[in-house]
Amino acid sequence: MKNAIASAWNRLSPRHKFWIMAAMIALISAMAGYGLSQIGEENLESNDANADTATECEDVLYWYDPMVPGQHFDEPGKSPFMDMELVPKCAGEEATAEVRIDPGLVQNFAIRTAEAEYGILDSEITATGVLAYNERDVSIVQPRAGGYVQRTYGRAPDDVIERGAPLADILVPEWGGAQQEYLAVLESGDEELAQAMRERMRLLGMSPGLISSVGRSRQQRSTITVTAPIGGAITSLYVRPGMTVVAGQTLAEITGFSPIWLEAAVPETQAANVRVGQPVSATLTAFPEDRFSGSIIAILPSAQDASRTITVRAQLPNASGRLKPGMFAQVSLTPDTRRALLVPSEAVIRTGRRNIVMVRQDEGGFMPAEVRIGREAGGRTEVLAGLTVGEQIVTSGQFLLDSEASLSGLNVRPIEQAGDAGPTDDELTTFSATGTVQAIANGSVTLRHGRVPRLDWPAMTMSFRTRSAAQLRGLEEGDRVRFTFSQQEAGPRIETIVRTGQ
Repeated sequence: MKNAIASAWNRLSPRHKFWIMAAMIALISAMAGYGLSQIGEENLESNDANADTATECEDVLYWYDPMVPGQHFDEPGKSPFMDMELVPKCAGEEATAEVRIDPGLVQNFAIRTAEAEYGILDSEITATGVLAYNERDVSIVQPRAGGYVQRTYGRAPDDVIERGAPLADILVPEWGGAQQEYLAVLESGDEELAQAMRERMRLLGMSPGLISSVGRSRQQRSTITVTAPIGGAITSLYVRPGMTVVAGQTLAEITGFSPIWLEAAVPETQAANVRVGQPVSATLTAFPEDRFSGSIIAILPSAQDASRTITVRAQLPNASGRLKPGMFAQVSLTPDTRRALLVPSEAVIRTGRRNIVMVRQDEGGFMPAEVRIGREAGGRTEVLAGLTVGEQIVTSGQFLLDSEASLSGLNVRPIEQAGDAGPTDDELTTFSATGTVQAIANGSVTLRHGRVPRLDWPAMTMSFRTRSAAQLRGLEEGDRVRFTFSQQEAGPRIETIVRTGQ
């Protein structure tokens, strides 16, 4: 039959062959179009059926975008986040309160946990600092009377001088006449008039010592020697031989540097962890083997815009004068140690808006919980609220669990639903010391106390908060006391305090 068909095809003219081929192509195209239309109708019917099934909810709680499950909408429509329709959440399809993982897979996912526990967060703040003159120990040298500079003793700016060192000799012509009259009165024996002359001489600028010296020696002294009232460096010098000076004119400025100031730049993120009276230690490149200790005397009121730091001013002993203003220092500040609820820092998921940890519920169950965190040091972070002691939190694999919780639409446990993270009064760790009362104020007492070895504190003077004013009843400045205190978020607090011997 194939040969007959081939023979008949060969007998056809080219024109007939063309028309037969065109008819066959048209027939095949029509059959293909019909088939595709039937498939499309079936798919549409299937999609409509699926859509009807998806929206068949007896009670729709809300609509949501599966990519942003935490955002709920009251009506269906287009997602504002993605190019897709919102999905209804039916009443019977509420999200579970936790992520469930087969206990056998927990180890395969490398999920590790740690317990939230109380401990001492002993952090150290490291900063850079520069030594500076002690601006609280400044003296302006001025003559008490006008005259002529006769001698300046070869002083120059930045010279270091001791207290009482001579700076200049000044001849005061008007003193000569007053002293001559005083000596004449002394010869007359009129004591009342002599007293009046001494008062006049004092008003002319003569010191009581000079007046007494003139009276004893019976000789005039019209030249005054101006001396340094304090020891330190001559930071400004305005007097030269032959000058004419008037009373009250500035001749020199002397600034002390024992003790010397240390000004450190502390990041503003650590501003809450520094306070006046806090001990500091410093190392200097000039003396790398030595460590210098002091305490903070002031926290300057403004922050540096460029570096986002605050300036902390400390005071270091400098009796030998080895420390020079302008020297560079590496500064270490130890914030107050306090008992706190601690977790490994790696367990905290920082989203930018809030901080989250994954809390283990039972075998294979994990729940996201929001926490409020505090300081961080040594790989541990302080939890101020959102966790309770003993809760197990995930330290490895928490990002996988957090992603699963987000896709499942789990609600994060709010901070207020967790127990109190702070220790009770019975759980407080107390420290004991002895000291002397320096000042008593409303709600606080300033004590000069000895070393506290458990906290590695040196002897210092600092303020302590009190539980109540009754704790200080009967105490006065200068009393020797024995006291115990605890470390609180707001600073150390007196727990007990009694006079020594009671």
